[in-house]
Amino acid sequence: MSTVKVTDIIRRVEDVLQDTNIRWPRTELQNWMNESYLAITLARPDANAKSGTFTCVTGTRQTLTTQFPSGLRLLDVTRNLAATSTYRVIRLVSRSVLDDQRPSWHAETGTVNVQHYTFDPRQPKEFFVYPPATTAAQVEVVYTDSPGATSLTETQLNPEAGDSTVILLDDIYMSPMIDWVLYRAYSKDAEYGANEQRAQAAYGAFNAALSMKNQVDSASSPSNQSSVT
Repeated sequence: MSTVKVTDIIRRVEDVLQDTNIRWPRTELQNWMNESYLAITLARPDANAKSGTFTCVTGTRQTLTTQFPSGLRLLDVTRNLAATSTYRVIRLVSRSVLDDQRPSWHAETGTVNVQHYTFDPRQPKEFFVYPPATTAAQVEVVYTDSPGATSLTETQLNPEAGDSTVILLDDIYMSPMIDWVLYRAYSKDAEYGANEQRAQAAYGAFNAALSMKNQVDSASSPSNQSSVT
C-alpha cells in the first residue's frame, strides 16, 4: 500500500539538490519519478505484481495483454477458476517435456480444465496451456502490471500545495525512487565533474537498494522456511 505522497518525493529530491524549481523544474522531476517506476519494475517484476482471472482463447497459446493491456510479464498461472472446472491447481512444466512425450499436444481436444502451462522468458507476455483450452476455460494469473504515471501540474507539485496524490508503488520503494530521480537530475549537468560523480553515486545507490531487497526477500521467503511435518 502506498501512503507516501508524490510531493514528498519531490521535496526530498529538492532538499538534496538544494534547488526549488529553478534548475530542475518539478514537472521534470516528476517525469523522472515516472521513469523510476519502470526502472524498478524492470529490476523487480514483483514490485507491481497483480492477480486476475484470465479467460482463455481456444487452443494452447494465450496472450496476457488480450485481457490485461498494461501487463508487462507473466509471473505465474496458479489454478482453474471456471465455474464448470474442477478448480484444480495448474503446474508449470517445461515445454520440451510436452514436446517429447506428447508431440501433438497442440492438437488435442480442448477442455475447461487446464493442467499445465509453459512459459518462455523471451516472450514474457505469452504462455501455453495444456491440454488446449476452450473459450470456457478460466485461469488465475499473476503478472507484472505497468505502474502507470502521475501527471500533476507545477502548482500541484509544490510541496506546500497540499496535494495528496500518492506514489504508484509500495512505500518501500521510496528510497530507490529518490535515487533514480537524483541520478537523472545530476546526469542533466554531467558536464560538471562533481555532478557526474553524484549521478553515478545515485545510480549505484539505486541498484544497491534493489539488490539488498532481493537478498532480504530471498532469505525471508516462506518457501525457504521449514515446513510442518
